[in-house]
Amino acid sequence: MDQFFSKNYTGEPFELFGTAHLIALGIVLLLNLALLLVRRNPSPRLRLTIRYTLATILVVNEIGWHLWNYFTGQWTLQTMLPLHLCSILVWLSAYMLITKSDAIYEFAYFLGIAGAIQALLTPDAGIYGFPHFRFFQVILSHGAIVTAAIYMTVVEGYRPYWRSVRRVLVWGNLYMLAILALNSVLGSNYLFISRKPDTPSLIDLLPPWPWYILVIEAIALVMCLLLYLPYALRDRRQAAVVEQQ
Repeated sequence: MDQFFSKNYTGEPFELFGTAHLIALGIVLLLNLALLLVRRNPSPRLRLTIRYTLATILVVNEIGWHLWNYFTGQWTLQTMLPLHLCSILVWLSAYMLITKSDAIYEFAYFLGIAGAIQALLTPDAGIYGFPHFRFFQVILSHGAIVTAAIYMTVVEGYRPYWRSVRRVLVWGNLYMLAILALNSVLGSNYLFISRKPDTPSLIDLLPPWPWYILVIEAIALVMCLLLYLPYALRDRRQAAVVEQQ
């Protein structure tokens, strides 16, 4: 148990696409595929249970993350405020699940799925491999963000619209500017927009600051368009059918 929560973990370090990582990804995938079965079950009680269970997992897991950092002496204003994309989406997704908010859904669908899937594929787990707390925490957090958005889409029937893409991109950029200003005050690096991360990451492959921000913006735009594409094609197909009638 000491090693499970240890700051100075001496177990096997996290291995990208190692056995434990692949099994965790497989479990997340299976859970999301299982939502197709829930879609066929009209029980309001079952749907309510799933929504509140997912919201509870998101909140409890995030609180556990903050407590672990606090008790291991790692909690600081510069690193632990819920301002990173996935950190804030934890709380927004929990709120969305409880209130069934359309406005939050747009951000959870585009930013949550795109951002959290990337984080699942390349987790920032550091030295903490299976079975350390951090290994479970990072997979559970990002997996639940993705599942929350997919649940609202597949089971509850929510969907994005073209105006959703515009809103997400506009408000996302306004948020980024606000965080950039806050970073200059705190000396922090939330959203990794003031400098590249201190630890190795995929951002290291991009051009130097500030040009890598433009690359990330372009990637975000492409991801949003790809996530909207199935609905654009479906709307176009339905419009063609109506015109033929």
